[in-house]
Amino acid sequence: MEQRRLILIIALGFVLILLWQAWLEDNQSPAERSNVTQTTEQAAADKAPADDLPTSGGPSTGGDVPAAAGGDSNGSASVAGDRVRVETDVLSLEIDPRGGVIRQADLLEYPVELDRPDDPVRLLQDTSGFTYIAQSGLIGSKNAPAPDHHARFQVEQPEYRLAEGESVLEVPMTWEQDGIRVTKAYLFKRGSYAVDLRYTVENTTDAEWRGQQYRQLTRSGSTPGMQLMYTYTGGVYAGTPAGGGDRLNYEKIEFDEMGKIKLQKDLQDGWAAIIQHYFMSAWVPSNPEQVNQYYTLKSQKDGFTVYSLGLMSPVTAVAPQSSETLESILYVGPKIQSNLEPLATGLHLAVDFGILTFISEPIFWLLDLFHDWVGNWGWAIVLVTVVIKLLFLWPSAVSYRSMARMRAVTPKMQALKERFGDDKQRLSQEMMKLYQKEKINPLGGCLPILIQIPVFIALYWVLVESVELRQAPWILWIEDLTQKDPYFILPLLMGASMFLQQKLNPAPVDPMQKKIFQWLPVVFTVFFAFFPAGLVLYWFVNNLLSIVQQAIITRRVEKQMAAQKGSS
Repeated sequence: MEQRRLILIIALGFVLILLWQAWLEDNQSPAERSNVTQTTEQAAADKAPADDLPTSGGPSTGGDVPAAAGGDSNGSASVAGDRVRVETDVLSLEIDPRGGVIRQADLLEYPVELDRPDDPVRLLQDTSGFTYIAQSGLIGSKNAPAPDHHARFQVEQPEYRLAEGESVLEVPMTWEQDGIRVTKAYLFKRGSYAVDLRYTVENTTDAEWRGQQYRQLTRSGSTPGMQLMYTYTGGVYAGTPAGGGDRLNYEKIEFDEMGKIKLQKDLQDGWAAIIQHYFMSAWVPSNPEQVNQYYTLKSQKDGFTVYSLGLMSPVTAVAPQSSETLESILYVGPKIQSNLEPLATGLHLAVDFGILTFISEPIFWLLDLFHDWVGNWGWAIVLVTVVIKLLFLWPSAVSYRSMARMRAVTPKMQALKERFGDDKQRLSQEMMKLYQKEKINPLGGCLPILIQIPVFIALYWVLVESVELRQAPWILWIEDLTQKDPYFILPLLMGASMFLQQKLNPAPVDPMQKKIFQWLPVVFTVFFAFFPAGLVLYWFVNNLLSIVQQAIITRRVEKQMAAQKGSS
């Protein structure tokens, strides 16, 4: 019984940790939220971007790892009014003609809050105190002219919109110097968060031009705040080592690490991303067989530190009087697995389910399957709960039979307690004899809890990380399954079901344990009041199914034991 009590305390500890995270998420200050989902007002005049400029070199030339450059020699940054505005059916962006940097990106189909449908999540932004931008540029070999992310591009018009009936929108920008003409074009597709980037280099000189393309994501450090369990915000990159086999290397690199280490890795079939709760940005080379050099940079902007994660292509040669095109893909949007998988190998891993990914991924697959069938994520959770219960039907039955037998012999256990209460060793010996005689496993009642803990945590991460469930309603008052029940109805129902289930369990002999178990439904109800409604729904439905199963098994066992007692 002492072991059982210990296991329950451990289970309670898991719940406390999850509660603390949920509480932090719900009570996060507006200043902290602004860095993740809340729209902020654009400053009247934006400062220059971080001076993060890779140096020439790369995997094909054996050059040094890209490093931070010196000051900006190209003048001040453009004000917000100079930016090119681009709008598709799913994206609204602002591109700075200075460098062709994407300084702002709104996700039109993802409102910040349900009650603010016209206020979209702003993923990329460059404001006073916070920076998150997508930069790219060219570096010429041997002082060859090339436009980096500080160069001034010429743009034909100040605004581009994807018109009705159009499937592709192209935003071209041009730069020219010393006979080298570069057209930097962004191509936006209807319904897509993947943006094609094309550099077309035209060499009108009599000498060969050689240069490299780099792409990087620059962001301020993670938001402040102490969290025990949190959704990861930081850099992620993946790829297979150049000439090193087919095994994908997937690595996280936190912002602080970007400032401490000098990343230098040559990878192919890879990508580099910055991920956060529900959303992400990523650079993906268009040619997966090409070897790129992955790097990190750290610099200062307006007195605060910003970090860059990027990749540089091999040297491209453009013969005299000819042209070449360099291509990449920029993803700016939600972490929808079906969107990410076709873009690059392992890009779906950006949906970070943690150490229980091997459980979370099948759960999400099943949820998605049921959602396609019933069209509601809440009912999909109910159906997944039924499937999980069916999978663990046999071990649960074994546990409930053991608990039913223990419940039937509770008067005998109480008699032993009264007889040998002062002799703990003798009491334990007599209890073990009773368990052996009645074929009772004293730890059997802990099995359902042990089974549910990893599934519970895995489902928690599915709800936390899956943007598909963000702001998804169930029925009536539940308008967002990833947020707590606003009226605490589900937690109260869960607590009531836990109390009812407890009545089917054997009463502890130890008075202290009895008090603890009496208060557990109340304590768990308070905990679950702050959990995502989808998680409480899972636990409540699981309790109902367990009550039905346990009641049937208990009735059968009691009849069998009564028959055995009558025959003896």
